[in-house]
Amino acid sequence: MGKRKTHKFARPQFSPLGPANNTPEGDEETEDGAGDIFSPAGDLLENLQSASSDVREFACASISKLVQQKKVIPSFLQKDAIRCLGPMLLDPSVAVRETAAGALRNLSACGGYDVCDEMVKQDVLTPLAALLRECCTGLDSTAVSPRKKQVSDKNYLEGVSNEAIHLLWNLCESSSRAVCVFNKEGLLDICILCLRRFMDNIELAISAAYCLQTVAEDNAELLAAFTPQVLQVLEVVLLSSGDTPDHLLLRTLVAGTVWNVKSVVPCSSQAETINAVIRILAETLDRNASQTIVTLSQTARTALETEAGSEMEEEMIDTRQNGTPNPEDDALGISPQSKAGDGTSEDISDFLPVRSEELRLATALLAAQQTALEIIVNMCCSEEPSDDEWEEILSSDDSDEGVTEGPGSLLSPLCLSAEVLSALVNNLIPKKVLEKTVFAASATVDACTESPPWRPLLAKMTRVQCRALTCLNNLLSTLDVERLGGPAALHTLSQHLTNLVFSQSEIPQDSEFLEAVTGAQRSLMQIMSSNNIPQGLSAEQLMRLCEAGAQCENACARVNVVAMVGISGHVLAKEENTGATLKVMGDFLLQVMAKDSSLVVVGEALDALIDIFADGLEADRAARQMKLLHALKSFQPVFKSRIQKEGKGNLTIDQRLVLDNVKTNLRRFIAYREGLTRK
Repeated sequence: MGKRKTHKFARPQFSPLGPANNTPEGDEETEDGAGDIFSPAGDLLENLQSASSDVREFACASISKLVQQKKVIPSFLQKDAIRCLGPMLLDPSVAVRETAAGALRNLSACGGYDVCDEMVKQDVLTPLAALLRECCTGLDSTAVSPRKKQVSDKNYLEGVSNEAIHLLWNLCESSSRAVCVFNKEGLLDICILCLRRFMDNIELAISAAYCLQTVAEDNAELLAAFTPQVLQVLEVVLLSSGDTPDHLLLRTLVAGTVWNVKSVVPCSSQAETINAVIRILAETLDRNASQTIVTLSQTARTALETEAGSEMEEEMIDTRQNGTPNPEDDALGISPQSKAGDGTSEDISDFLPVRSEELRLATALLAAQQTALEIIVNMCCSEEPSDDEWEEILSSDDSDEGVTEGPGSLLSPLCLSAEVLSALVNNLIPKKVLEKTVFAASATVDACTESPPWRPLLAKMTRVQCRALTCLNNLLSTLDVERLGGPAALHTLSQHLTNLVFSQSEIPQDSEFLEAVTGAQRSLMQIMSSNNIPQGLSAEQLMRLCEAGAQCENACARVNVVAMVGISGHVLAKEENTGATLKVMGDFLLQVMAKDSSLVVVGEALDALIDIFADGLEADRAARQMKLLHALKSFQPVFKSRIQKEGKGNLTIDQRLVLDNVKTNLRRFIAYREGLTRK
């Protein structure tokens, strides 16, 4: 099917740091019986109207905790929780504002796209924008006159600002309406103000940077707001020297923002800016996350043991000093510990996550590297044609004659400017990306496995590996053989990718990993085939991988393995004594053609069949043995019918265009095979 068009990377819906909780990924579901979760939604929402600010604060904190369980969210939505919580953003109590913003933030993070869109429809952004403007004014005043009595106000303001900015980011990530409101209300200035405070409050600056990177992507309306003064603030952050994972994450996010708005950078500074952005990405990828996690986990474990020892000593001292319990307390069932903590029933710290500083830093480093890889993926993407441009192409091809060279002619190699290519190569980006495709060392896995709070890092490390493989896929589609190190380097890379798949007794079943690794392998096979370089993956290994990929629920992974069969088969068709292998490949593709639920995968299978059996004596012999012509003639009307039924509703415009070309090529291939039969 030719080179695969590489789309812009779809960033995760929300922060790799997750919502305010630290719930391990995949554990949001409770244990058996979670379907009967008790949800006191009505009582808590009613308490939001209490005259007591403490009661309102406690209600917001309780909601914030509960909505982290996805099964509870519908009960809150049915009780109109969004409209109830919205006004709390402007509550007279600053503490209530902060906990209300946190509750909405968690609701947006755990509820997903639909909940975010509903929040925007119910006008949460109006009080949120008003809150952010108040915070902006307050932060400005405390920065100008930082008197001692303003220290607590400053801390409250920054806490509220962080929750509010994070909520804004979640909404803009999920809703185009939210981005429009962001543009209209001029909220960029507030994000920039928060970003400027990175020396004093790195957490607030990171939240602002996440939001900026999100709203700056493909947002032409916002570009005019990136004035020279705004760009100068971004430059200051880029040139900052902090070496902690937090600072790496911040600079990486700002680098992504600068890349998104590079068109407003003066032409005289374009090359320098691109180099600065890519240099920061290289610095982020340079960090050995595996070793850093081991070191941080050991530090956290030592600190925990020391703290536990100190607490035990204090308890022994308290027991000796207060050995005789108060009869009154004993009658009430109050323990000395609970008496010492009197008032904790209203303490919202119970609802806050228990997260060590070391765990937070490890998470930030993985987030930084994931973000850096995603930015590189997007750098290596060509600009998508607009819907109008696609419609024009489609309308010009209604005659069924259209383009006949297959989708490869449409999906041309990606192109980058000389400045970007040079910066990528000079900063050793391909090498650094390749290093990240290797999963963490066993010592790192053990360190995370042994401590429950650290176990979610395993999933985050897997995600970094998958992003690296996706990034490698795009680099292979972008760079020529020479820049990739020549044929020897490509053979080494092929062996590396093969080891990733076959190093274990069974092929990994994780759908995200399969999509990423097969995408990289597909691009590598394509470039090796195009340059007449022998393939590194044997036919037997290929078919094992394809059998596993064909069972994957991820349609993109299935498309990749089918395309890999097409590439390999096209090469084998030119060689001698390959008929048996070609027949195995053909039978596999016919099975996919007939049974796969995805029309896109079916189209890829048909295209692969056409590529393999278009020419060659071995291919012709195999085609006759498997009765290819009869199978294709029988399936042709089914394929046309599926395109008519499923085409417009479930497919993107470019997918429709590809399928229309496959339909045309199928008709011509059948006519070609019929001609061979008559001879």
